[in-house]
Amino acid sequence: MSDSGSEDQELVDWVFYRDRPEWKDVVPIPQDDGPNPIVAIAYSDKFRDVYDYFRGILATNEMSERALELTKDALALNAANYTVWQYRRRILQELKKDLKEELKFAKEIIEDNPKNYQVWHHRMVIVQMSNDPSIELKFIADMLKEDPKNYHAWQYRQWVLRKYKLFDNELEYTDKLLKEDIRNNSAWNHRYYVINHTTDFSEEAVQKEVDYALEAIGRVRKNESSWNYLQGLLIHAEKGLLEPRVIEFCESLYASGERSPHLLAFLVDVAVEKKIANSETAEDDIERGIQVNNNKTFHVVLPHLYL
Repeated sequence: MSDSGSEDQELVDWVFYRDRPEWKDVVPIPQDDGPNPIVAIAYSDKFRDVYDYFRGILATNEMSERALELTKDALALNAANYTVWQYRRRILQELKKDLKEELKFAKEIIEDNPKNYQVWHHRMVIVQMSNDPSIELKFIADMLKEDPKNYHAWQYRQWVLRKYKLFDNELEYTDKLLKEDIRNNSAWNHRYYVINHTTDFSEEAVQKEVDYALEAIGRVRKNESSWNYLQGLLIHAEKGLLEPRVIEFCESLYASGERSPHLLAFLVDVAVEKKIANSETAEDDIERGIQVNNNKTFHVVLPHLYL
């Protein structure tokens, strides 16, 4: 990121489009906010100049190298301007530009604006245009190293996987992320997504993932993400929450003195299932859901179960 000194120097070196001889043929179009704007935005002179000339070439539908360069300046001032991105793509297609170079440009913008939807969308369209996703998974992985919870990066990764059927090593990728941070809820969510789009939730796949979730819970018992993943899996299990080995695992944790709120909540959910199934032990299990946790009473209020 530029410091104030370099920004000041950039302004000194900047030549306004209105002062560039090669742009004298373009009629700039000022921003029209109407006669009585509710909030008049204080645009900088540079911003006005760039966008006035952008509107000028947009009005004439100019497809040229200079127009492409102008979109670059416009995006440097506002990387979220969808119209500029769309117009840039049209120019790229018209001029048959090297799309690998455009991916480099998009990478630079994303690195400065990692949570900007428009630039992620632009990259997606460029990949579609080139039909070459070969560098995308590594690029996304690099971005996720910077921010493991970047929604746009995850959304884009899932699109790449689905569009180009690149799921082969994806479970291993999620395993790597979870070994680095077992509380990475985004990685757990992504693992669920991968299962859903590969093996689906066959009984064999579910049981294998249940093993994975139980092992993770065994390592960090109070990790809500692991518990949520387990419950999500059991929706697809043949016996649901009443999976015997899962109940046995939870009972063992409870017997060892573990009072994680996630464990207690899970046991109550199991009790609800037992109640529905008319199990004789259901009400005792529900009573156990009222536990003292960190000197505070952990209440699970389920009065309808006793009706």
